[in-house]
Amino acid sequence: MKITVFGLTISSSWGNGHATPYRAILRALHRMGHEVHFFEKDVPYYRTRRDFEQCSYCLLTLYPDWQSVRATALAQAADADVVMTASYVPEGRRINDEILALGRPLRVFYDLDTPVTLGQLENGGVDYLRRDQLPAFDLVLSFTGGRILSQLENKYGARMARALYGCVDPDDYVRVAPSPEFACDLSYMGTYAADRQDKLEELFLEPARRQPEKQFVLAGPLYPWEWQWPENVRRIDHVAPGQHPGFYSSSRITLNITRGEMARWGWCPSGRLFEAAACGTPLISDWWEGLDWFFDV
Repeated sequence: MKITVFGLTISSSWGNGHATPYRAILRALHRMGHEVHFFEKDVPYYRTRRDFEQCSYCLLTLYPDWQSVRATALAQAADADVVMTASYVPEGRRINDEILALGRPLRVFYDLDTPVTLGQLENGGVDYLRRDQLPAFDLVLSFTGGRILSQLENKYGARMARALYGCVDPDDYVRVAPSPEFACDLSYMGTYAADRQDKLEELFLEPARRQPEKQFVLAGPLYPWEWQWPENVRRIDHVAPGQHPGFYSSSRITLNITRGEMARWGWCPSGRLFEAAACGTPLISDWWEGLDWFFDV
């Protein structure tokens, strides 16, 4: 099959949870013999922290704006068997309209942020999707499963809603020798988010204060570094995907904290769960409905 994808980013893993599952999914499709063309808007904050500009498992097109690539992109999409747009794609509403006007391909919307999307659709909308566009897609895929799938179909009119959870490539995420750079008793990897802060305080920072003899590592961008951090917390702004196995393999235990809206809906495993499990690292997580379906507890 020919598959055309319009996504937030596959080239940079900085500050987003989209790149890793995109890479795992597209590699798997490539191994199965499918041909994938991925379109990504070239934005400054990913450009300066890019892992690659080309890859072996899909054709990657980086474009400055939709108008400059529109003719090429729509020609590719029209010739594809499947065309997919996704959450947080810049100029996504316009791209959706263009894609939905095509007659031939199966048209798919992949929401890697479903609870956030639906919450914002009820309060002013989002730049990458209009509510009236959801029923026009042949298939809506959701990073979040459970009852949110029936919401998509019954309240928002999606023709077919199915879960496509986060994932990792098992060839990339394996147990490796520990690294002194990441060695610690407890680690946490995640971009700063205000609605995770209370849990970060409870499950990471307060334990660090109470056990000054232990070593803690926090990896992720956008944290206010001027905070009064415990002295036994080492802070890393970004860990490149190739270093993730070393990060997890060097942690005695790692921590998962779920975004507030995600946790309220449940059935929302983050990439951290799969990455840690693939590397054989014990995991502590906040609780949400469905957690025991993914892992034995």
